[in-house]
Amino acid sequence: MRKRIYWLLPDLKSARATMDDLLLAHIEERHIHFVAREGTDMRGLHAANVLQTSDVVRSAEIGLLVGAGLGGLLGALVAVFYPIGGDEAQLGLVVPGLAIFGALFGIWTSSMIGISTPSKRLQRFAAQIERGQVLLMVDVSMWRVESIEKRLQALHPEAHLEGTEPDIPAFP
Repeated sequence: MRKRIYWLLPDLKSARATMDDLLLAHIEERHIHFVAREGTDMRGLHAANVLQTSDVVRSAEIGLLVGAGLGGLLGALVAVFYPIGGDEAQLGLVVPGLAIFGALFGIWTSSMIGISTPSKRLQRFAAQIERGQVLLMVDVSMWRVESIEKRLQALHPEAHLEGTEPDIPAFP
């Protein structure tokens, strides 16, 4: 289980030094994510990707639930009012089929919307990022959170700890 630690760094020089210190602390590069103002030269940093900076994951989860629910409901209505063979409702075939189709369609459409929506988790940092600060998100084992926080506080007094996210998504 991992937790995400948020840090605000004043500039790119500090961000690059922090990246080096995290690598020396044996944090894999794939668990380190930086967000900066658009157009910033992120050379030497592991920039956050669309999974970290957009609402695509949350939107896909909502699309899955809504799509499956509506698909199952539509499947039940179709099975009852328009039976495929004879007068018996074919609930066992139509309901799961339309629920699966609805879930897949819901994931697809919701993720298309979510990919263009900024992450709700990062909204609180938008003003600082626009002023030129750099956001660091580092995903660490729950057992190492305290030691990594202490290490960064000692090595980078210019950085500000902005908190820990208790439940990061499994894959971004």
